Amino acid sequence: RILDVGCGGGLVAEPMARLGAGVTAIDASERNIKTAMVHAADSGLEIDYRATSVEDLVAAGGAAFDVVLNLEVVEHVADVNAFLAHSAALVKPDGVMIVATINRTLKAFALAKVAAEYILGWLPRGAHDPRKFLRPGEIAASLERAGMAVKEFTGVSYNPLMDQWRTSTDTDVNYMATAVKAAQSPTP
Repeated sequence: RILDVGCGGGLVAEPMARLGAGVTAIDASERNIKTAMVHAADSGLEIDYRATSVEDLVAAGGAAFDVVLNLEVVEHVADVNAFLAHSAALVKPDGVMIVATINRTLKAFALAKVAAEYILGWLPRGAHDPRKFLRPGEIAASLERAGMAVKEFTGVSYNPLMDQWRTSTDTDVNYMATAVKAAQSPTP
C-alpha cells in the first residue's frame, strides 16, 4: 500500500495504481482532489483520494503504509519536523518513505526559483520560498528524529536538450531521500 502525500492532480498516484499498487492519495486542496478523482475515474483507476493532511490522517488513526511518498511537498509546509514525524507515523515498520525536495544552494535558487518561475514560466511566480528549501542534512536529521533511517540521497537532474529528468549523483538542486522505518519508532 502506498500513500501519496500532497498528490495534487494525481500525477504520481495514477501510474502507481496502473502498476497494481493500492494507492491512497491525499492533498490539503479539495480542488486538487476533485480534479484527481475525475481524472482517475475517466482512466478507470481505483485510487482512494482524500482531502486531508498527514496530521489529520494520524489523528484519525490512519492505517500504516508500506510506502509514503512526500514528493515536492516539504518545501511548502510550515513545520518540516512535525510534518515528517506525522508522515513517519503512517509508515509500517520496515516500510519506506521517499522525500523529494529542493536543496538550499545558490544553484537551486538560480534554477528552481529564478529560472523555473521567472524566466521559463514552468511554475507560477512565487510558487517557492527559497528560505524553505532544505539541505540533505536537514532532511536526514528530521527523518532520524522521526524514527526513519536514511539509506540514500539521490539527485534528480533535468536535461533540457532531451526534455528528460534522470537520477544522478548531483543533489545541488533537486534530490530524493529514501528512508526506512525502524521496527520501533517514536510517535509524533
